[in-house]
Amino acid sequence: MEEKNYVEVSHRDKDFPEKLRQAGPRPDRIYVKGELPDPDRPSVAIVGARMCSAYGRKQAGRFGAVLAAHGVQIVSGLARGIDAWAHEGALGVAGGRAFGVLGCGIDVIYPRQNGPLYRRVEKNGGLISEYPPGYAPLARNFPLRNRMISALADLVLVIEAREKSGSLITVDCALEQGRAVYALPGRVDEPLSAGCNRLISQGAGVACSPEYLLEELKILCGKKMPAEESVNFGLATDLELVYSCLGFQPKGLQAIQEEAGIPALKLKELLLELELDGRIREMMKDYYVKLR
Repeated sequence: MEEKNYVEVSHRDKDFPEKLRQAGPRPDRIYVKGELPDPDRPSVAIVGARMCSAYGRKQAGRFGAVLAAHGVQIVSGLARGIDAWAHEGALGVAGGRAFGVLGCGIDVIYPRQNGPLYRRVEKNGGLISEYPPGYAPLARNFPLRNRMISALADLVLVIEAREKSGSLITVDCALEQGRAVYALPGRVDEPLSAGCNRLISQGAGVACSPEYLLEELKILCGKKMPAEESVNFGLATDLELVYSCLGFQPKGLQAIQEEAGIPALKLKELLLELELDGRIREMMKDYYVKLR
């Protein structure tokens, strides 16, 4: 018989998170791999688009890293895009803690590509689900999952969301639960920023920098943050940003530049460095692919 590698926590148990207990509708039980968030430490939920831009990826990693470096627990849904980059940012700093709330059974890795991240989050924080083991990632699960993400957080940050986005369901839940909501501003002509810009116009806080959120959480209290250059942003570096823009089909230099938003000369230097590291290959002039 396979050994059970998760714990089941009923709402009657003393270990059941008080934040979930108070923010209805609470689940009757949850399944946990790793640990539950520490109730004595602040938590921020970072959510946003799955198909995010290079700007969104970089900012999700940046906010995740800086907040985690100041002891903030990062909560998200372990989805593609912003969720994954926020988790990566948090785990890229020493002692960073990340918690993934799943819309499927605790033993189901979804999406499959996030398998390595799933295991890292389990070891450096925890995985939480209200669905029993083996439960499939059905579309109807995720709006319910979102209420748990906001419930476990003290503050919700939205990084890139279209006008009609699942992330806005998390915002609605957060407001009903009395959580503060912040949004990352973006260009007015960028569809991926339309949801965030609208939230700001409706009164959400403007997430100009991680410092604003740390002040909201009473962590900095007006003190200056250490220089961001001293914080390891994990995957949120120019080198990894360029690498993330590539796939296993050749992509042209101009397309990479448009997606990464990096000047051409700097981009060529980064591509050369990645090629020398054996991570990518130039298949023909100015066309690059990842190596498996």
